[in-house]
Amino acid sequence: MNTVADLILAGALVAVWLTAGLLADRLSAARSARELRRRAATLTALVAAGASVFVAVPVVTGLLPGDSAAPAAALASAVPALIVLTASLHRLSRVRRGAGAFASAPQTPVPPGLRAAAAHPMMLVPLQVTALATLLGLPIAARVVEVPGADLAGIAITVVGVAVLAIGVRAALRHSRLSVLVMAPMGRSRPRVPAGIR
Repeated sequence: MNTVADLILAGALVAVWLTAGLLADRLSAARSARELRRRAATLTALVAAGASVFVAVPVVTGLLPGDSAAPAAALASAVPALIVLTASLHRLSRVRRGAGAFASAPQTPVPPGLRAAAAHPMMLVPLQVTALATLLGLPIAARVVEVPGADLAGIAITVVGVAVLAIGVRAALRHSRLSVLVMAPMGRSRPRVPAGIR
């Protein structure tokens, strides 16, 4: 049994994905285009690091003698991480490119449309759900919870399910609020008709 190695691998997953989830939550709060681009680039690097740790788990456990709980611990967060890699990463690269368009004026405030894109639920929710799911892997890696069929695992999955619902509702409300700001300037300004044309 390699409990220490399992905990190191599970802890690395938690550290990387939890940091990514927290940074994703603050992405739309960037004050300038340069800051948004920097945050988006850091978040992209964290996602790449998280994917690398996923790949490292079976490689490391295959090299070590004895049985390992690390693959089962990593499996808890594999599905949301796959959504991050297929959907969220694409949206994140669009935000990074959009912020990069202001490279000649880096102190430009973030446009409302770009801020709304940085808060899109399909980007935030998978990242934060992956972070929560990696936390589920810690008791599995420590062999406190046996997979499958432990009562504690069922309780943990229920709690995470409620948290996922809360994260989704919060992200949808934030994106909706920021999307309204994109349309607000159009509603406030009316085209002025020159006096000679009236």
